[in-house]
Formats: sequence, C-alpha cells, structure tokens
Amino acid sequence: MLNLKYMDIAKYKKNHKTSYLADMYEKLDKEEIDLKALMETDDSMRELGQADLENIEVQKKEIMRQVEAIDTADKQEEEFPNELIMEIRAGAGGDEAALFAEELATMYRAYAANQGWQVSILDESKADVGGYKEFSMEVHGRDVYRRLMYETGVHRVQRVPETEKMGRVHTSTVSIAILPIRKHTDVEINPADIELEFSRAGGKGGQNVNKVETAVRLFHKPTGLAVRVTAERSQLKNREKAMMMLTAMLQEKKDSEEAAKFAANKKGQLGTGNRSEKIRTYNFPQDRITDHRIGESWHNIATILSGEKLGDIIETLANFKGEVAQVEIGDE
Repeated sequence: MLNLKYMDIAKYKKNHKTSYLADMYEKLDKEEIDLKALMETDDSMRELGQADLENIEVQKKEIMRQVEAIDTADKQEEEFPNELIMEIRAGAGGDEAALFAEELATMYRAYAANQGWQVSILDESKADVGGYKEFSMEVHGRDVYRRLMYETGVHRVQRVPETEKMGRVHTSTVSIAILPIRKHTDVEINPADIELEFSRAGGKGGQNVNKVETAVRLFHKPTGLAVRVTAERSQLKNREKAMMMLTAMLQEKKDSEEAAKFAANKKGQLGTGNRSEKIRTYNFPQDRITDHRIGESWHNIATILSGEKLGDIIETLANFKGEVAQVEIGDE
C-alpha cells in the first residue's frame, strides 16, 4: 500500500508507465508549497487558499491511486508473466512418442487460439515418420503463464500404434517445459560461456530462410543447455530470441534447484514443477486422461486433444492450487 502522504517521485519517474503521473505529482507538490508560503504572508489568501489546498490533495490522492494500480499490475505480471516459451520433446517410445508430441503441440496451439493468444513457432525438429522430436513456441497473451504453468512435466500416452499388428498397447512419453519470460531476471550470462552456431533453417519460409544461414544455435558450456531458433528470417532476430530462450531455461534451472531445497517443507505443492516429473497419462483404450498430482480423471480424449476441452483440466488444476493456498493461509 502506498503512503498517501508521500510519493517516491524519483522511483516512479524511472518507470515509463508512471513517469507522467510522477511529473504531475511533482508539479502539484510545488503548487502546494508555493500556495502555503503565500498563505503565510497574505492573510487574504488563507480562506481561498484552503480550498485550493484541498483540491490539490484530492488530485494527489487520485494520482497515488493510479500509481498503486499500476504497481499492483506490474507485480502480478512479474509473478505471472503474459509471455512464455513452451518446449515439447519426444521421450521414450520412439516414433509413437514423436507422433504424440505433435498431437500435444497441436492441442496447445488450438487452446492458445481459443484464448486469443499469439503463438510464434521458434523451432521444430521433425521425425522421419512424422511428428516432432522437438518443438518450441513462444506464446503471448493475458494470463498465459497463470493458465499453463502446471503443464510442465512428463505426459505419458498409452495406446495401440497404427503399426502394431498384435494389438498390444504401447507406452510412450513426451516432456513439456513451460518457461516464463520475465522482465526482471537474476540470471547473468557470461558471453565467453556461449558457443554460437549459424545454419540454414529448414521447412517453410521461402528462399531466404532456406538458403541463408538464419538459424541460430546457442550452447551454454557451463550447463550443457542448448537452444535453436529458426522462427525469423533475420539472423539477428533469431539470435535475440535464442538468448531470451536460454535465459528462461537458466532461470527455470535455478528456480527448480531452489524449489527442490524447500519442497519437503512445502505443504500442498502441486507436483515438483520439474520437467522430469510424470504428471499425466493419456489412456486411449479407456478414453481417459488422469492427472497424477491431484488424482483427477477426464474422459473424451479426442475433444481434449482438439484443444476444446483442455480448459477443463487447466481450470481444475488452478482451482486445486487455489484451495490449497487458502488452507495454508488458514493454518499459519
């Protein structure tokens, strides 16, 4: 809560969202000082000046109210950014895992479209039989991280592949990582720790994308993390996106390590938030999806994979977390 008697003008002048309000507040402050000085030297101005002082105070309070609203919105956006990167990687299961990875990518893209979010594919690595070995996309939109944050983890599929002649059910896995893009990060990257490679980008995009070395790959030597971006026709833009992606991955790694230290003492945690944790099973023979963190199941896999009913799962997870948070507050 802001102190209505005082505003840190210098602080709010640095924020482009509040700089004009800070200027207005500073101007009112000066008017108030000048008016009080005049009232002390001129008795005839006291009654008239008092009304002006009250008007100035009303204006200052309204400015403070607006600044507080912007402050609150900024803090919420820092905790739940409106921009993220989703990584989807085929795991155990070979071709079937790659096919399922593409189905999940299609599901999330459809869900994003239904939410009115903007999606930009950063990179895709196709498997020989179709599907994705790896896929990454950037997603922008209101509440994007708040809604997708619990999708990180291993998604397991159980079904009979089309190539299976004996009718046996196969189990395959796909890992998903949700990487929020934060405006402020405590990750520092030493340029000397990065290996930079350029190559031609495959797939759609015209002659420029396919014939010029626009694809960018960054390798972070201390951690072994690597990112590749082919989305843009410009090498420079791909490099910027790759650095943004690497920063988000390093931040996730740091956050996961910190969370692991305190996980045992954190009541009601909705899973570990680690990309290696098995969180969900898609059982096709039984037409059932189960989230193992909360023990809930949903039927009609086809409708969910179309993106139409994915919101039911996402809302249930969000509500579960909200209920846990209320219990924890009550126990404190």
